Amino acid sequence: MIYVLYYWPGIQGRGEFVRLALEDADAKYVDTALLPEGEGGGVAALERFLEGDNVECPPFAPPFLKAGRRLIGQTANILLFLGDRLDLAPRDAASRLWTHQLQLTLGDFITEIHDTHHPIGGGLYYAEQKAEAKRRSKDFLANRLPKFLGYFERILQRNPVGGPGMVGAGITYVDLSMAQVVAGLRYAFPRASRKALRACPRLRTLHDEVFARPRIREYVRSGRRLPFNNDDVFRHYPELDG
Repeated sequence: MIYVLYYWPGIQGRGEFVRLALEDADAKYVDTALLPEGEGGGVAALERFLEGDNVECPPFAPPFLKAGRRLIGQTANILLFLGDRLDLAPRDAASRLWTHQLQLTLGDFITEIHDTHHPIGGGLYYAEQKAEAKRRSKDFLANRLPKFLGYFERILQRNPVGGPGMVGAGITYVDLSMAQVVAGLRYAFPRASRKALRACPRLRTLHDEVFARPRIREYVRSGRRLPFNNDDVFRHYPELDG
């Protein structure tokens, strides 16, 4: 099967969590964010599904994935679907559900990271909410960042199988996503994340192992992986970095 991934052009965003799974599994896929509109890509490709009355199960927002006749939205839902097919999820039902639960918790974490620079509303520019963003970031870095990182560090430590990731004996899609979050935090909050990650050696190791995986390393070097930038989920504003 050739998958088709739909996401906003110009940013990694939440689409990157899906890309990492597809790349690590060497799956065949088309990334419409990298295609010009004349070739079926860009914003026009998204609007065809978001605004089309003829879509049976329309997604609310990207990312969404076309897999045959299926159109699947929501990052965690897409990864739940892909996990079995790409051998990036455990085989037993209980562990698959646990992996999905961890991905949903990671989604909560990502939302809180995003809201440090857009605490009032996504429709407002950062410059219109700088004072509130500074206040929100101060609380996030002092309380929420160590709480989330500490939780995932404990999950890695308590993996009963002793694998390199959070669930089972191998790397799953939630491990790929966790590595992406660590990379994003290092871009957005270099000072604060360096301090917070000192207490999380397993998360640091997981990040390094994921980005050393041959297909992920090749993806990063290929030019298909867009750089972090300040139109994205992870944004670097020095005044917010603790």
